[in-house]
Amino acid sequence: MAIWLIRAGSHGEYEQKFIQENRVYVTWDGLDVDLAKLKQRADLTAAMTERYPDTKPKAIMNWVSQVWPFAHDIKQGDLVVLPLKTQPAIYIGEVTGDYHAVPEGPNPFYHWRPVKWIAEAVPRTHFGKDLLFSFGAFMTICRIQRNNAEQRIAAMQANGWKPETIAAAIKANAPVSDETAGDTNLEELAHDQIADLIAAHFKGHGLTRLVEAILKAQGYTTYLSPEGADGGADILAGAGPLGFGTPRLCVEVKSESTQIGRETVDKLLGAMTKFNANEGLFVAWGGFKNNVQKDLASQFFRLRLWTRKELLEQLFEQYDRLDEDLKAELPLKRVWMVAAQDE
Repeated sequence: MAIWLIRAGSHGEYEQKFIQENRVYVTWDGLDVDLAKLKQRADLTAAMTERYPDTKPKAIMNWVSQVWPFAHDIKQGDLVVLPLKTQPAIYIGEVTGDYHAVPEGPNPFYHWRPVKWIAEAVPRTHFGKDLLFSFGAFMTICRIQRNNAEQRIAAMQANGWKPETIAAAIKANAPVSDETAGDTNLEELAHDQIADLIAAHFKGHGLTRLVEAILKAQGYTTYLSPEGADGGADILAGAGPLGFGTPRLCVEVKSESTQIGRETVDKLLGAMTKFNANEGLFVAWGGFKNNVQKDLASQFFRLRLWTRKELLEQLFEQYDRLDEDLKAELPLKRVWMVAAQDE
């Protein structure tokens, strides 16, 4: 059983298509060629060179190394790792069939394999840091083999996808080799480390304090509910120095790693009426179940949903405006680095 990392777009834009259709796709634009009919990698190199004439040869070689295995190396029974961009979770699928080519498209969905999702939205925190490091590879499609990944994921599957054992966690703290670091998304790794720090120091009501601090930095005047029963709202926020302006926000914050369902979000909609708030914000550290975003489209102009991803984005944007005491609890610094470029 091999394990393959397959991404659903650089920004996670194809995640729901992968999940709802029980398929994984190759998502290169314009690659309308049947990979099964290509007998050698050189044939794929020629096809990609023809379709992407402005791309440098080394980049073409890199793309070929990712696309070729999708049709020729992945086998039925292999596992697929799909790290989500929209929430801090990972889907695991089992490949259930052969490669399919659809040259007529639509673009870019010319190539797919059927999968059965055997683990839905497993929190990233359940995996060892070294596995997350591998899952953060810049590659769109690649096999995951380092750090005994196949055996460890098999053990997690047998244990119902609960967090890794203590023994595996100790192994996860081993230093990362230069070879591993060279092809890893360091920004994603840094976000995981910051998320670990927040999870450790802003548990429970602490996360509500952090969300309130971000809202204050955005210019809101806030009321923070005391720890415990909140009557339906963790934070009330209004525009202006006294908070009497609009928008008026009713905010609910959930710090647990489990996903939030529609029923819990509906309670916030009810609280918005109770507190005479015209808009709502639901912050769920563990993300939301699949049907929540779709079902709440009708509430687009009244409600916003933040997962860990959106919370971190707002934290980074407002960090310099946060209270100095809070920044002391969450010390961060900006790091500039050379962006990866094709040679």
